[in-house]
Amino acid sequence: MSAHILIAEDEPKIAALLADYLGAAGMQTTVIDDGAEVIDAVRAIGPDLLVLDVMLPHTDGMTLCRELRREGELPIVMLTARVEEIDRLLGLELGADDYICKPFSPREVVARIKAILRRTGNGTSDGARSHAPRIEVDEARMRVTIAGQRVELTRVEFKLFHTLLRHPGRVYRRDELLDLIYDDYRDVSDRTIDSHVKNLRRKLDAVLPEQPLIHAVYGVGYKIELD
Repeated sequence: MSAHILIAEDEPKIAALLADYLGAAGMQTTVIDDGAEVIDAVRAIGPDLLVLDVMLPHTDGMTLCRELRREGELPIVMLTARVEEIDRLLGLELGADDYICKPFSPREVVARIKAILRRTGNGTSDGARSHAPRIEVDEARMRVTIAGQRVELTRVEFKLFHTLLRHPGRVYRRDELLDLIYDDYRDVSDRTIDSHVKNLRRKLDAVLPEQPLIHAVYGVGYKIELD
């Protein structure tokens, strides 16, 4: 059975574009353009994932995301027209599974939605689900084993990986990661994280060359995906 995606977007061209690409990917879609209709539509349709624009008439996307999170774990991808808006959304920790800034590549949106559906199992049969790699973390010894292979990490790399691993799919800002992995409040650049991520990715890719774990979110930061 194909996944059913509910698109809450009040810009007709964007909504139609998303519906066309998701339909071509074999998914069912329903489009609504009013924030006041979203909750009722979710309850009536029971979609596998919600694409939710931040700026909807009558009820905004942030309010809707909060309310839906109180009701359950429906996967939510939020759309925003401004890169800086993503920082505010992340700061509010609304619980969305992903944040995408307009203008976007519809193919990238489809790819992200597929990744979320695989991770959550929504809209897929048991045989179609992908399996996350087996990851073992020994926090006391600061050791990481992936798919049975030991990954040698520095102290900072371990803290970075462990932080991202706690909340798969969540996007962390660079400054947020700095605060979490450095406990001595040293004065370092946000770009220091890029260097650590580069080294960490190289070590993880050596173990899982066909399944990159850490993904960059342009203009914001990083997240880990386990699909």
